Amino acid sequence: MIFDRQDTFPLPFQPRTTMRRVIAGLALATAATLVTVAPAQAAPANPVKTLKQQFKPGHGVRVSETARSYVDGKAAETLRTTGKLAFGKKGVIAADLTSRAKSSGKGNTRTSLSALGSNRTISTGDHRYLQGGIFTDMLPEGKKWLRYPGFSHQSNQMVDIFNPKVLKGLVAKAENVKGDYKGTVTLKQLAAFQDTKIPGKLGKIKVKYLLDTNARGLVTRVVSEWTLDFGLMGSSRTVTDTRYTGWGSKVTIKAPAKSQWLDIADLFAETPDADIPSEIPEDAISSLGVGG
Repeated sequence: MIFDRQDTFPLPFQPRTTMRRVIAGLALATAATLVTVAPAQAAPANPVKTLKQQFKPGHGVRVSETARSYVDGKAAETLRTTGKLAFGKKGVIAADLTSRAKSSGKGNTRTSLSALGSNRTISTGDHRYLQGGIFTDMLPEGKKWLRYPGFSHQSNQMVDIFNPKVLKGLVAKAENVKGDYKGTVTLKQLAAFQDTKIPGKLGKIKVKYLLDTNARGLVTRVVSEWTLDFGLMGSSRTVTDTRYTGWGSKVTIKAPAKSQWLDIADLFAETPDADIPSEIPEDAISSLGVGG
C-alpha cells in the first residue's frame, strides 16, 4: 500500500511551533531541576555557641598535645601531654593530664616545657595534685601526690579555647577558610581576652594560631606558635599542637585520697632547704608573668 503525504500526516504538522514548545518545555524543566538540586547555603556553626552547649556536668573531652621548643632554630625539648577534661555548667571544672618530657640537651636554659619533668597532674576544686617528676624522691613514705593551691586545666597550649571570651576574640580576628580559623594576635591582646594584662615588652610578642573546627563547630585542633627573642643570646620558639576528641563523652575526675597526698606547705616545713617550686606553672600565659 502506498501512502501519500496527506496519509502520512493526518493532522496538521507545524514544525516551527512544535520546536518552540519543546525548547520552552526543556527550559522550564532545567530551571526546576536547578532549584531542586541546589543545596542551601547554611551559615557556618558558631564555635562559641557550640562550645557553651558542651558545658554539661558529667561530660568532657579528651586531650592529646605535643609541644616543641627550638633554640636558635635547633630542636631543644618536646613535651607530650594526654588526658581528659571534665565540664561543669560554665566550663572546665577538672583535669587529669599526664606529660612526658624529652630533651635534646640543647638550649634548655631558655625553655621551660619540661621544668617539672614527666608527671601527672589532677586539677579539681581549688587545688592541683602533682605526681612524679622531680618530686618523687622528696615525698615521705606512703605519699604519692604533692598538693598545690590553685586550679588550671591548661598545659603548654598558649590558646585557651575553653574560655568563651578567648575563643570569641580569636574567631573574630581570624580568617575563616573552610572551617579553619587562622590568625595572629599579640600576647597583650590574648591576655585582654582573659581579662588580664601582660607587662612590658612581652605584650608585643606575636602568637600565630590555627583553630580547626568540625561540621558541628566544635574545635578539634589548636596550633599556636610564638617566639621569644633574647637578643645576642638568641631566640626560643615554641610550637604547640593540641587535639581534642570525644566531645560530650562521659568524664569523671576525682582528687586523690587524702591519705595519698602531702600539701606543699607541709613539704616546705619538712625540707626547708630543698629547691621546691612554690607553685606549678599554670599555662603558657601565666608562666610569662601575667598580672591580674
